[in-house]
Amino acid sequence: MAVDMNTQPPVQIGKELELVKRYVLLGMTMRILNHDIRVVGASPTKLPRLYESMLRGLQDRVLLELAALRKQFRESGIRIYDETAGTDGLTARYLCRGYEHSFSLIWSYVRSEAERMLKSHLKG
Repeated sequence: MAVDMNTQPPVQIGKELELVKRYVLLGMTMRILNHDIRVVGASPTKLPRLYESMLRGLQDRVLLELAALRKQFRESGIRIYDETAGTDGLTARYLCRGYEHSFSLIWSYVRSEAERMLKSHLKG
């Protein structure tokens, strides 16, 4: 009996997984920035407006990258439908070309990647 290869689900391309991971990590980075902006605004620092302005500049860069990723998602048929923050880490579920996928990231990885992303946005 011959098997029709067209009925097999498509293999997920590593690029698509990396796009989704980056998007999820950038979303967490935005939450971190929002928190830090509130903390800086309420803290008794000498230059709170300067620090808040710097954080908002980073926030703008992250927002621009998130918008670009959303555009790539539309073009690639990717849709994230669930993000769950648990005690061990972050889990994301998404559709890619009609098939469901998921991944989990531990908090220490999320934290270090968010910091790395923010550093890269400071440089560029």
